[in-house]
Amino acid sequence: MKRLYTLLAAVASSGVVIVAQQGGPDHPSVTVHGQVYTPRSILARNMGTNEDQTTQFPPHKIIGNIYYVGTKTLSSFLIVTPQGNILLDSTYERNVPVIQKSVSDLGFKFSDIKILLGNHAHGDHQEGDAMVKQLTGAQVVAMAEDVDTLKAIKPGGKEHPIDRIIHDGDTVSLGGTTLTAHLTAGHTPGCTTWTTKVRDAGKDYDVVFHCSYRAQGTITPALADAFNRTFKVARALPCDVPLGDHGAQYNMQEKYAKLKPGAPNPFIDKANCNLETDIQEAMFKATLAEQQAAKTQ
Repeated sequence: MKRLYTLLAAVASSGVVIVAQQGGPDHPSVTVHGQVYTPRSILARNMGTNEDQTTQFPPHKIIGNIYYVGTKTLSSFLIVTPQGNILLDSTYERNVPVIQKSVSDLGFKFSDIKILLGNHAHGDHQEGDAMVKQLTGAQVVAMAEDVDTLKAIKPGGKEHPIDRIIHDGDTVSLGGTTLTAHLTAGHTPGCTTWTTKVRDAGKDYDVVFHCSYRAQGTITPALADAFNRTFKVARALPCDVPLGDHGAQYNMQEKYAKLKPGAPNPFIDKANCNLETDIQEAMFKATLAEQQAAKTQ
């Protein structure tokens, strides 16, 4: 336990308060920038209710050629180009019609989607890939480390389409827009954070589509190494506009409510580009400390 308390004190001195206790989804708890988080509260914040996961959130322009077309809690982004469009995250298969409606509501054609990207190989983010492929013929791109997990996602027995396998640092380009894939492993082996640059109102902005950095289950030494690398990668990325695979990770609903003609774009939020990174790293350290302490008892 002495090692646990030493680690917690070191983390607390950096401005993050951690309270680690054994047992249950409400422990450990961390306080980041005045807000208390537990594993249960983070999961509930991200997922919401079953209804939240499938209910259309008002589709909207975020910045430049980037639009939100997901549900209340599951993100899906449309990147529009003169040569066709890119969709990032299909979410659940049952949500594909919701995404299709959002694309249409914005005045775009779903059939114009030429490339389908994914954030990480979990059903709430990429289960709908096969249906999107069926409806649009889009090229499905996957990070190599997530391929095996993706192939196991077979809604209704459908094979999971994969047309191009990428690796850390690879790019995907269409119609003058280029996205770069950054391997940020941990949540899944191929968890991918995407970055791009957009021009809006005469200025250039760096956009980061963060993957989930949430640790799950037992943290092995290899997994700890992966997360430690991921947090460093995330913090090093140039960022003016932080986005995420769940809207709550970048306060989507609060920012959307502030979208007003002539007002500053609330999605430009450089100061909070790594707020979610701070939360997840604090929780990771607390969980790791708790698990290490349990081994010594």
